[in-house]
Amino acid sequence: MKIEIDDKSGFCFGVVRAISEAEQALGAGGTVYSLGDIVHNRVEVQRLEQLGLCTVTHADMPRLSGCRLFIRAHGEPPTTYAEARRLGIEVIDATCPVVARLQRRVVQAHEQMCSIGGQVVILGKRGHAEVVGLTGQVAELTIVIEGAQDLVQIDFSRPIYFLSQTTQSIALFEKLGEEMRRRAANPEAVWLDDTICRQVSGREEHLAEFARRYDVILFVSGRKSSNGKVLFEVCRKENPRSYQVEEASEVDLVWLEGAETLGICGATSTPKWLMQEVAAAVGERVNRSKTENI
Repeated sequence: MKIEIDDKSGFCFGVVRAISEAEQALGAGGTVYSLGDIVHNRVEVQRLEQLGLCTVTHADMPRLSGCRLFIRAHGEPPTTYAEARRLGIEVIDATCPVVARLQRRVVQAHEQMCSIGGQVVILGKRGHAEVVGLTGQVAELTIVIEGAQDLVQIDFSRPIYFLSQTTQSIALFEKLGEEMRRRAANPEAVWLDDTICRQVSGREEHLAEFARRYDVILFVSGRKSSNGKVLFEVCRKENPRSYQVEEASEVDLVWLEGAETLGICGATSTPKWLMQEVAAAVGERVNRSKTENI
């Protein structure tokens, strides 16, 4: 069987930067506490935990006085930094520059809407770390929508400033933006600010083409990854024989029956080494299966 790993899959710039900073901090010795999973990939988190990274929650912060606290690429609201200063916690800030820029845009959007009685709307996954950080930039309410069913939250008689979580679908953002203008009392008072990371969004078209080239697709991603869910659906739409796994042990050889080609790809939170590990394990199992059946 021909097995190929997508050369464009794997960590995005923000995650590469965060992992590098974490490894550097861990290399200096001692424990580093990560506020939430450093990346939405269980296997990569386990690797870093073996190096001394310890995942904690906001509730753990009071006991971390004098410790090092890692802020992952998703970013945090200002209240987290203020609490760390109050508790005497050293902060290692690895917020992705794209996310940090979006945080500033959210503040500016609120300032603009406040002056004209408008509202700020973000396309994003409720409860996602990046979205929590974005909505926490200001005290005012930020409306979070995940799809067309959530448009009922918006007052279409008032101005709207529409932004997006960095890892959302461009097509969905544009579709919802068009619908907002269609419903708005004044379409010209609906501002669409496409804040989607192009390093992430550009993978959709590439993965669609990649998925069409192979009999079977193995999409390697943590199941908590928002970006992973979006990109896996891109693959499955183009190739019904697409399967999502977190690691090699989850692969079922039944999926590969009759297949001559296998494509392996992943999310922006998927390390390249993990895709290589899956490819090697699948190749070994396929060869062993063939030998046993001779």
